[in-house]
Amino acid sequence: MSKDFRFGIVAGLAPDAAAWTATARRAENLGYSTLLVPDTLGTLPPLLAMTAAATATTTLRVGTFVLAAPYRNPRLLAHELAGLDFLSGGRLEVGLGAGRPAAERDAHALGMPYGTAGERVAQVSSVIDEVRTAFAEGGLSVRSQGPPVLVAGAGPRMLALAAEAADIVALAVPAGTPEEGLRGPVGILRETAGARFDDIELSMNLFQVGDAPAPWLPEGSRTIPDGAAAVLRGSPREMADTLLRRRDELGVSYVTVNGFYADAFAPVVQLLAGR
Repeated sequence: MSKDFRFGIVAGLAPDAAAWTATARRAENLGYSTLLVPDTLGTLPPLLAMTAAATATTTLRVGTFVLAAPYRNPRLLAHELAGLDFLSGGRLEVGLGAGRPAAERDAHALGMPYGTAGERVAQVSSVIDEVRTAFAEGGLSVRSQGPPVLVAGAGPRMLALAAEAADIVALAVPAGTPEEGLRGPVGILRETAGARFDDIELSMNLFQVGDAPAPWLPEGSRTIPDGAAAVLRGSPREMADTLLRRRDELGVSYVTVNGFYADAFAPVVQLLAGR
């Protein structure tokens, strides 16, 4: 059974605090479900930014996209996330990953170990376990079942972990991946998760909406190949039809987009959110 569409924006920069809370309120007013904050040393600290966004809104969920588990203390992080869930009134989503390409550099800058690929996947699993435990034990938590856990990945090891433990799986494929390239990760997840697959919400992030190139990409790499699944062009109706077909064929129902495109993508949100 297809899940209802919902949409999130990914943002992590603002010129001042007032602009940041305005971004959160704008996302809520445009009908987005979630404001997701990346975890980099070049953006706002995610847990602080999420707390500020939550206190400025009433229904908007806040989440991480995604926390780099390799250089986090799992138990301390779980405690802080439980506190954030309390302050947001139960509007937290926890996004976790084994580290984006630049995460190793950030780990070194923080004086933290990064580990092998296998060790990093194990760290993601440890964080999930600690989060589940922290919420089950109560304390600051406002919901014993805990927040939805999103795991980002496309390789077999991360997809295997996601199949076992995630509520949401973000298909972390390269920007230029064609739509056919989504079928491989989805197929692995479906096979590994078995009957549990129908309970998992599938997500993907759009790198571009319309013809305006993403301003955060370096000069010379702002052109994403034609046919890439992470690019949507056309009228709002045409873009909505693409997402409807993608949900029918692949099950992707949770779509995120950088805050730069929040207004441009809003008509699609209005057409599909909750449907």
